[in-house]
Amino acid sequence: MEHFEKTLEIIEKAILSIRGDEFNFLKNDCEKTLKSGGKIIATGLGKNVPICEKFVGTLNSIGLPAAFMHTNSAVHGDLGIVHDGDLVIVLTKSGETSESIYLVDLLENRNCTIWLLSFNRESTLYRKLKKHLIIDLEHEGDPWNIIPNNSTVLNLIVLQELAMQMAKELDISIDVLRKNHPGGAIGAKLGGMI
Repeated sequence: MEHFEKTLEIIEKAILSIRGDEFNFLKNDCEKTLKSGGKIIATGLGKNVPICEKFVGTLNSIGLPAAFMHTNSAVHGDLGIVHDGDLVIVLTKSGETSESIYLVDLLENRNCTIWLLSFNRESTLYRKLKKHLIIDLEHEGDPWNIIPNNSTVLNLIVLQELAMQMAKELDISIDVLRKNHPGGAIGAKLGGMI
């Protein structure tokens, strides 16, 4: 159990490093985007792909327009996902990934809001983008401090909290979730809550 305790300690310390003003600015930008008819787009590669997909799935379940755009596929036509007024959250641990930097260069030529979710305040993308939420992480939890382990968990925690805060602030009714999630145990539970 000591291994779990150490992991929880690292994750808690990282969560406490998140600046409230950065999170609130991101939340407010997301809400403004949705209220003006835009959508939220999450983009990433590697192990951040399922994190982005989970976040987008949650937003879709509560009736908020969202899409996932793979950072690599974006330059092969998927940039068409991004419309005027959308907000794009770019996930990259280092803020130095060449594909992510190239994508941001392209996005800067579009009428969209770009946010960086990262772990490095010294990166190219941190310096390039004015809007960012940075998490201070002391260790990934693997023997080499390399595998995206704790960082992906933290990205998921941050994005899911963002989704829940938007649901609250936008006063999303449980009826929306009931309509969009009729299947499985959740659908059965929601059906019994009428």
